Amino acid sequence: MIEIKDITKTYKTGNIAFQALKGVSFKINDGEFVAIMGPSGSGKSTLMHIIGALDTPTSGTYLLDKKDVSKLSEDELTDIRKDKIGFVFQTFNLLPRATVLRNVMLPLIYAEVDPDERKRRAEAALTAAGLDTEHFSHLSNQLSGGQIQRVAIARALVNNPSLILADEPTGNLDTKTGEIVLGTFQKLNEEQGRTIILVTHEHDVAAHARRIIHIKDGQVLSDTDGHMRKIIKRP
Repeated sequence: MIEIKDITKTYKTGNIAFQALKGVSFKINDGEFVAIMGPSGSGKSTLMHIIGALDTPTSGTYLLDKKDVSKLSEDELTDIRKDKIGFVFQTFNLLPRATVLRNVMLPLIYAEVDPDERKRRAEAALTAAGLDTEHFSHLSNQLSGGQIQRVAIARALVNNPSLILADEPTGNLDTKTGEIVLGTFQKLNEEQGRTIILVTHEHDVAAHARRIIHIKDGQVLSDTDGHMRKIIKRP
């Protein structure tokens, strides 16, 4: 599904240049659950933005489903973000005074999907994310942190994307609630075959993935099996 080849990213402020990524290469197959782990400033969020078609590399190639993302128009990039990728963020980004169901339906409203169909798809996504039907009519500000994050996961699922990107999705949650949310990702991967890329700086969070790509100072340090911890040969 994903092929990253010698990706670099340089940010410039006046005469000062900072290289966030330094020749990163790896492949991710359809149906994998991968954690990209590294400390603050390692380049993992920059890499996530490139994979999510929110930013472009300075050099190198990013192929998504064999398409060179860097050569796509802005309209084509918008379509990819809308149809192929579901985003889950640390800060949830829900409308606090809208119901759970409406928050999840919003992407479908913007896409002008038929009202009955968007309600059906939103309810299915919420169920897949592990939220009880009794919460569908609640306002999002009436829910616990873990419930809110599951609503955010459902919103990411509602367009049936082939790829889910989760950026520090447990960062604002306590340990127990974080485990529940991570269990939701595992279930989506194991039962529905969803491809999931999880960005985190925490070892315990990364351990829920089947594969861990460890990044430091803009480079891949290791690429390991998340359970057996065996080194996978780097590209």
